[in-house]
Amino acid sequence: MRRREFITLVGGAAVPSLLWPLAARAQPSAMPVVAFFNAGSPAAFDHLAQAFREGLRETGFIAGQNIVIEYRWAEDRYEQLPAMAADLVERRVAVIATSPRAVIAAKAATTTIPIVFMSGSDPVRAGLVASLNRPGGNLTGVTILAADLTQKRFGLLHDLVPGAGAVGVLSDATSPYQDFTVQQVQAAARSLGVQTRVMSAQTESEIETVFATFAREKMRAVFVNNGFVFFSSFRHHLAALAARHRLPASYELREHVADGGLTSYGPSLAEAFRQVGRYSGRILKGEKPGDLPVMLPTKFEFVINQKAASALGLDIPAPVLAGVDEVIE
Repeated sequence: MRRREFITLVGGAAVPSLLWPLAARAQPSAMPVVAFFNAGSPAAFDHLAQAFREGLRETGFIAGQNIVIEYRWAEDRYEQLPAMAADLVERRVAVIATSPRAVIAAKAATTTIPIVFMSGSDPVRAGLVASLNRPGGNLTGVTILAADLTQKRFGLLHDLVPGAGAVGVLSDATSPYQDFTVQQVQAAARSLGVQTRVMSAQTESEIETVFATFAREKMRAVFVNNGFVFFSSFRHHLAALAARHRLPASYELREHVADGGLTSYGPSLAEAFRQVGRYSGRILKGEKPGDLPVMLPTKFEFVINQKAASALGLDIPAPVLAGVDEVIE
């Protein structure tokens, strides 16, 4: 049930294949072509592609009526991203809307085609833009600043599992920001007097080994670091492993909790992709990406899955429950 509503950021159909060809070939040539370029899969991102289309619609652009949307899905095969980006540049699309990972390949492929990104990290630190207020160049977008939420999220997990003196930390071995995010979570743990056991993984078998190790070493909870591969490929598996080993686990995004995870704290990813759609529409109308400030989240969702909590035998402390935005039954 929704506990309170909030605004998270300030101002079609599912796509079945890896390279959905080319609605543009059947459309009038005058229609601008917008690329939805994603490092993940349609199964994981379909609801976010829908949010992107909603953002475009808010600015007056509807697929099949006055624009064409071409979808590119790397299915977590990151080595394919540079070739996919080069193909979009060759096709001279009007705008490239990207996800984490895909934006790096898009930026390397073109300095002229506008790129609108959704980033999980600081885009200045990542070298995507010159500044948040004046990005410059051909990129702008939305950042959810995942790493900067680490201390708050770790504190909420500590409140949810009182007395957890040892917490396992699962880190995405494929993330270029792994070292930074691990430093953030270790600093948060030290501030609470909590010991951590950090392990990295990128495959299903490696993740299984990590959870088995945490259980054997008697970790009281698991902090799942923000990672694209965890979101795109392993949401259900992470929740199942946490339940099997009876380990309360914290995630960054609501989607993890909707798929059976215990708790999350972070911004609305759907709203972030909706804003990517809005910016894409504004660029189609003539605005320059370098003049559009990178958008930041202003509100955050604290979500708990009651079924997962009950299965773990976890009683949610009343002060924690009072601060929850949504309880998924």
